[in-house]
Amino acid sequence: MTRRFAALLAFGVPLPALLPAPWLALGGVLVFAAGLALIDLVVAGPLDGLRLRRDGDRTVWLGNPARATLTVTNTGGRSVRLSLRDSWVPSAGAGARRHELDLPPGESRDVITTLTPTRHGDRPAVRVTLRSLGPFGLAYRQRRRSWNEQVTPAWTLRVLPRFPSRRILPEKLARIRVLDGAVVTRGRGHGTEFDVLREYVVGDDVRSIDWRASARHHDVVVRTWRPERDRRVYCVLDTGRTAAVRVGDAPRLDAAIDAALLLSVLASRADDRVDLLALDTAVRARVEGGGHRTQLPRLIDAMASLEPALAETDFTLLGRELLRRDRKRSLVVIFTALDTAPMIEGLLPVLPKLAARHKIIVAGVRDPAISRLATLPSAPAAADVHAAAAAERVLAERDRVRDVLRHSGATVVDTDADAFASRVADVYLLLKATGRL
Repeated sequence: MTRRFAALLAFGVPLPALLPAPWLALGGVLVFAAGLALIDLVVAGPLDGLRLRRDGDRTVWLGNPARATLTVTNTGGRSVRLSLRDSWVPSAGAGARRHELDLPPGESRDVITTLTPTRHGDRPAVRVTLRSLGPFGLAYRQRRRSWNEQVTPAWTLRVLPRFPSRRILPEKLARIRVLDGAVVTRGRGHGTEFDVLREYVVGDDVRSIDWRASARHHDVVVRTWRPERDRRVYCVLDTGRTAAVRVGDAPRLDAAIDAALLLSVLASRADDRVDLLALDTAVRARVEGGGHRTQLPRLIDAMASLEPALAETDFTLLGRELLRRDRKRSLVVIFTALDTAPMIEGLLPVLPKLAARHKIIVAGVRDPAISRLATLPSAPAAADVHAAAAAERVLAERDRVRDVLRHSGATVVDTDADAFASRVADVYLLLKATGRL
């Protein structure tokens, strides 16, 4: 029965109290309402002839809307007055989910659901519930949940992680072009390889003159150099319990993914090879191999499904994963939390072995709330003093962890979330410019 049937009873049942024979009148009202509901059940169109099909967006960046279109086709011989509910998981952010349709035989109708996801990852459609209403709207036909689940077309929206550092991408790409020599004259230095020969122009370093080639060409030519390419960059994402801590408005893992995306785009544009490893107590994602054109979409797709795990990260697993592979020197960027216990008990024991073979960057997001708590107001209360003392202690421990990591051979990036991705990219560009990858 529908709400309209309940409203009919609520309006009709009190009326017999005004009549001389209230019980007889009450029975008449109930019989009348039940008769109308029975007519609705008999006249309501069958659900067996309905066919559902989905179309729309398959992927969307977090923060942007997506559209999913559900096409309902009536293949039966009778018209169906349909009430439809399109259910999604709560984090899909589905808009209007209830729809009313009139479907004559052989016709189709489109139902559009606007999705505004609140989390990255896979957001599936749950179930489409179909109800066939009668002409009075007092009763409906509805099949069991298992039948509705069977006729519901499967659809999953892949929500890609937020990429706010995309706004600074043109600036970083311009610096890549400078390194490649598109803006300034190339000169030989550490981390460079021979590019081409060209004619000498005023201002070139005379030490770049190739005298043998000049003799062959009967002209003065110089050698040009460019930064070495095809270096290997490993992005390691810590998905343990510390990745779930909110830093600002988002979890720490989201800030790490944003920085890893920016670094991956820059390294790909610089013709370096980018690999991904995400782990806590087990490897959650691994992307290796592939060409430059296909690697970046695979990285983004793999990062989209990452979620923090409520477990301590096993950094010995990271050591085994990196040390058992080829011995080619790589840049390993470990996105993790610079907390005392996870660093001392987890990363520090394996860091010397990793630093002996690879160039290591340990990147951690600093919580700006701690820095604010460490600053006393003009008229502090006792609670403000205690909070400031606790914040200073946290900052001091963080400084000690940073010093220990540096003494173990790692480069440390420790900055607030709003500048975190930019700082990681700057360190990569500096290492590439100085040939220390």
